Amino acid sequence: MNNILTNLFHAMDFPPPPPPPPPTSKINKKNLIIVIALVAIILAVPIVYLLSSNGPSNNPILPSPTQISTGPSPSSTNTSGGANTGSYVKYKTESYIDTEGIGTTAFSVLIPIDWKFQGRINWVFDNPTMPATATIKVWNPTSSEEFNIFPNQAFFWTDNPLIQQTNPPGSTYFGALVQSPLGPIEALEQIILPTYRADVDNMQIINEQTLPELDQLFNTGTDPTTGVSSSAESGKIRVEYTINGVQMEDELYCVIQSLKIPGQSIYGTTTSNNWYMSYLASFRAEKGKLDQESKVFQTIAFSVQTDKNWLNKYNQLVLYLIQNQIKQIQSVGQLSQILSQTSNEISEQNLKDWEQRQDTNDGLVRDFCNQILEIQPYNNPITGTTVDLPAGYTSVWTNSLGEYVLGESSSFNPNIGSNLNWQPMTISTG
Repeated sequence: MNNILTNLFHAMDFPPPPPPPPPTSKINKKNLIIVIALVAIILAVPIVYLLSSNGPSNNPILPSPTQISTGPSPSSTNTSGGANTGSYVKYKTESYIDTEGIGTTAFSVLIPIDWKFQGRINWVFDNPTMPATATIKVWNPTSSEEFNIFPNQAFFWTDNPLIQQTNPPGSTYFGALVQSPLGPIEALEQIILPTYRADVDNMQIINEQTLPELDQLFNTGTDPTTGVSSSAESGKIRVEYTINGVQMEDELYCVIQSLKIPGQSIYGTTTSNNWYMSYLASFRAEKGKLDQESKVFQTIAFSVQTDKNWLNKYNQLVLYLIQNQIKQIQSVGQLSQILSQTSNEISEQNLKDWEQRQDTNDGLVRDFCNQILEIQPYNNPITGTTVDLPAGYTSVWTNSLGEYVLGESSSFNPNIGSNLNWQPMTISTG
């Protein structure tokens, strides 16, 4: 699907676990730079350290396609007669409130009006550098289309012989699974497919593709002062399989980001590699329909957004846990106590980070495609903000419920026959 870009997510990219700070009351310059770099990466897709025999058991929302319908997509409707003629599509805004943690809206997403949404943020008490996990699932209940954002996966690897002895492969190191690094294609095939597509039959890998143009959107390189280096490698695969006799196509995306940190030990200079799978997403539909639904998938993926107030609190929490060397949150009560000490004020740096992530996401979506992106920003007269919606419609409306309807006819008016107050939207030129 050339039009499906990895929006993947400005809405969820929590940091990989940094190495533990030295046993002093202060964090030295190198560690502070590392912490800042990690928190700057934070945002939106969930993180869960998976396959860990030593870590706690997290239960993210797993796609469970036990029943696949092959009916028509409800994302578009035809009208005839009266003042409303032609076809239209209708979207609604879904949000997830983090009731178990920060207590505010964590993220939102735009989906077709009769599709379903499921999201979750889990708080992991024994992972101070990644204290939260999350996931998103959006699907068509009357057909086969489904969009998933999977939890980011954190890993650790080192050439330090001592740590290799105390933390062998398969164990956890500060919440991260100890495993040698993988590329994006291998990670998708060896980790994501066995985890999230274990209940399918006749799995076949149809295509594998690295995405060097996407790699260029990430800030990578080596810090000349600390020697800390960062890298990004992107890829996607397309697979086919059957679910309950229905043949499906599934396109999955992954970015491998790594942070290599040199350090001195009794063995000389060794390197710790904190690497993780991020921007994990899947677009799937009945075979032959996946590319046809690319415009709907684009709209969903492009709209995912982390709430900046939630992120502000989360950033402060992560920094507090690292700077105070808290290895484990003992209870929900302790989590609430720590969160109560955070500020509601968004610092200039946090706001800059949030805005940069939105810009990065826009770049991911706009630059990572081979065709013109069919997305258009519109002015919302009710909220005073702009929202990105599919282009090509002559009549676009919204209401106070966060719903949007897009008609092909200039005479289309959703107020006719409705008890809701629909307001027309105009194309944003800013």
